[in-house]
Order: sequence, then structure tokens, then C-alpha cells
Amino acid sequence: MGRIQLKQVKKSFGDVTVIPPLDLEIEDGEFVVFVGPSGCGKSTLLRLIAGLEDTTGGVIEIDGKDATSLPPAKRRLAMVFQSYALYPHMTVRKNIAFPMRMAGLDKAEQDKRIAAAAKALNLTDYLDRRPGQLSGGQRQRVAIGRAIVREPAAFLFDEPLSNLDAALRVGMRMEISELHKKLATTMVYVTHDQVEAMTMADKIVVLHAGVIEQVGSPLELYRAPRNKFVAGFIGSPKMNFIEGKEAAAHDAHTIGIRPEHIDVSTTEGHWHGTVGVAEHLGSDTFIHVHGVPGCSPMTVRVGGEIPVRHGDKVFLTPNLDHLHRFDAKGLRIA
Repeated sequence: MGRIQLKQVKKSFGDVTVIPPLDLEIEDGEFVVFVGPSGCGKSTLLRLIAGLEDTTGGVIEIDGKDATSLPPAKRRLAMVFQSYALYPHMTVRKNIAFPMRMAGLDKAEQDKRIAAAAKALNLTDYLDRRPGQLSGGQRQRVAIGRAIVREPAAFLFDEPLSNLDAALRVGMRMEISELHKKLATTMVYVTHDQVEAMTMADKIVVLHAGVIEQVGSPLELYRAPRNKFVAGFIGSPKMNFIEGKEAAAHDAHTIGIRPEHIDVSTTEGHWHGTVGVAEHLGSDTFIHVHGVPGCSPMTVRVGGEIPVRHGDKVFLTPNLDHLHRFDAKGLRIA
């Protein structure tokens, strides 16, 4: 079991409140991602759940029991940090075994859990190596293996992939997602990378200045963002926002349209402008169009083969079925 409930949980440092009172439910077996910009409180919230920070107020329940005052070791949670924190003089086998040795498990049980974790993480052939003989991705898998053998109620990941290069990050994203399916254990994952959030999560918690802006599945947040902050944060490239007369025509203070929901033509369209930078990425091209009233530049996502260059004149037409409207406070208009 790994159901986690936060009830009016608050965190202050002196007179500064970094997390105002909030409520959150994480269901057993869910993969929940906390996402938001740097300084939004996502790592602090994770540390409160882990017991590495004391709450200023509120209650944290794990499987229906009050864990607010329990030390980390008593919460049955396993945390994987950004740094691998492996012992360089120990083999992979001994690094994975370390928490079990501290807990006093017998050798047979240790060997059984090590073998199962190594198999799940493709580390069987590396058990007798030391961390210095491993790649960054392999070292991160060892850190995850050390968490797995504890058989926790939930795993807590604090930006575990940020030290890896782009290719390794993509691979590890898939491995952690596959691991979640195999273990069927609750996972709470912190990242500032909304692409990680969109590709890994069952449920995303978007945080801004310690406040939960929205909770929902990746597609719910993409299709129906509650406010401009969520709309601008979820999606890559980010949503275009248009103000002025164009927005007023739709009875809104601001309208939003995603780059992939705009058609491009060289002959006619709703808006016209001049191509600035064109980012050719192979399957996709992102063009940044200047001169569109109320939104300059406007980013448009098109097929990778489109023959556009800096200085070209283009016409743009938004797909009105995908138009988002926001009021003067930045809240979504239904």
C-alpha cells in the first residue's frame, strides 16, 4: 500500500511561508509528478512527505495513518536523490545491500532482493563492479536499486535525471516508467522539466510559488488548463498568448493557441507576419513569426519539410476548436 494524503500541510521558514496550506491525495500505485519552475516548492513538498523537513502545520497520512511526526525511517518511503550518493569503495552489490544490512535482514533475504532488483534494472552483470566503473545512467539505476530492496510503500524521486545528458535522460525516463509498471508501487517524482512530467505521469501536480495551480492527467492539463500559468507551462513549445483587439473579439482578456494548432500558408490566412528564426528539428520545424498583433513573435509548429526561411512572409490561421480564453485574472473562461 502507498496512499499518501496531505491535509492543510504548510511550511514556513521563520516569517516566510514557502508552502501555504494545501491538500493533496496520492492514490496507491499512482505515478504522480510535481512540476513547476525553480523555487516553486516542489522539492520542499517532497521532503515534507519524506520527513526530511518538519511541517509548520497540517497532517500527512500514509496508508491512513498519521505520519506527520514520524522520522523518515519509520515512514516506509524510499527516496532517490539527484546525486547518486553511492559508496565509491563498495561494489554495486554492497551498495544495494547497504540499507538491508542496516535493517538487520539475513543474508539469504538480502541476496534474494538484490537479485530481483538487479534483474528489474538490468544490473545483473554489473553487481561486482564499483560505481567508478559505471556510466551515469547505470549509477542512477544502482541508486534506484538501493531503494527497491527496501520494499517501500512509495518511492520519492527528487529530480533524479538532471545530472544525465539528453540521450540518457530519455532512456532513464522509459526505464523508470517501465519499473513503475512492474512494481505497481506509488511513485512521486519531482522535476522542472514538463516533458518528463507529460511522458511519465499518471497525474501531474503543477506548483507555482508553493500553491497547487492544477492537478490532473497530462492530457487534462494540456487540453483544459485552469489558468494562464498552467497553459504556458504545460506544452512544448509553450502556448502563444494574444491580447488586445483580437482577444476582445472572443470576449476574453487573453486568448491562447498552441503552436501545433496554427496553420501556415504563403497565400492567405487570419494573421500575417515575417519569419524570424526557423528551428529545423527533423520531423518538426518551429518557426517564430514577427508582426502578429498582440503576440510577437508567435511560435508555430509545422512539419519538418516546410520550406521557410528567415524573412519569408507567411499567413497564419488558428484552429478555433483549440482556442483557449482567459479573463483579466488569467483564469480560464469555459
